[in-house]
Amino acid sequence: MGTDIDIKKEWVYVVVQDPETASEELMGFVLSSNSNGIQQPFIPAFETKEEAQQCFLLMPKDLMKKKYEIQAIIKDDLLYHAKTNGYKVFMMDEKSHLKKEITF
Repeated sequence: MGTDIDIKKEWVYVVVQDPETASEELMGFVLSSNSNGIQQPFIPAFETKEEAQQCFLLMPKDLMKKKYEIQAIIKDDLLYHAKTNGYKVFMMDEKSHLKKEITF
């Protein structure tokens, strides 16, 4: 039948702050380089929901004021959102190690 596309490669998982509210946003962080003082905002993304759940436990967050939810998002939609808001996207593992930057 047509093209054989691996759907799993088209989706990634992210952490959403305050889902389904007016203040909903993707959880992002700032990656700092101590050697040259450059700070790069980024959105962590994960290949599996399980990786996202494990890493979420290690992430700084405000559980008293914010609600968090792990959601799947189409990779290109995430990249577009990140680019238009000045963020990069990095794939991470369950231990919060950076695996690679993802781009269009």
